[in-house]
Amino acid sequence: MDSKITKEQLVKQLKADITKGFIERLSATLREHDFDLNELIDITFHSDKQIAFRAAWLLDATILYDPERYLQNLDYLIERIKDVSNESCKRQYSRIMMHLTAPNVPESIKLKLQVLNLDDVVEQFFDWIIDPKVKVAVKVFAADTLFNLSARYNWVAEELANQVQFMMRDGSPAIQSKGSKLLARLQ
Repeated sequence: MDSKITKEQLVKQLKADITKGFIERLSATLREHDFDLNELIDITFHSDKQIAFRAAWLLDATILYDPERYLQNLDYLIERIKDVSNESCKRQYSRIMMHLTAPNVPESIKLKLQVLNLDDVVEQFFDWIIDPKVKVAVKVFAADTLFNLSARYNWVAEELANQVQFMMRDGSPAIQSKGSKLLARLQ
């Protein structure tokens, strides 16, 4: 492609059949053409759930490939988290936030997140943990994100421990295992 990729072109590509490595190649194209990440975030709310999911998957691959490149987009990403209702997109958003809040992220990411209001993220992620219809992977990524934010929000650790214990009561072996590890880290 010689010119910039448009939002419409991107949606068209996301509609196409996906082959192995498709998301990685498309992510490289977006980075090469400096595609506006906020437009990609908007596509994750597309009315076609399959397009929205693929856009969220692409968002995950693109932002986590080089998070510092997208510092200026973090405000919008965080602002839109409260609007995520597509079950398939929740996984990608919670995974992105888990990685962005991890202790080993670049200092510039940490500094940017310190000045952003993450209250909606905390509230949304607790909602996802509590909601019995939310998939296990989303709950795990949300719990890890909340753990990562527990130093910033001193009340989160206790509430997270309570919610993890509740989830473990009837949880799958995966929830039991992850819950035990998280509870040990919260001690």
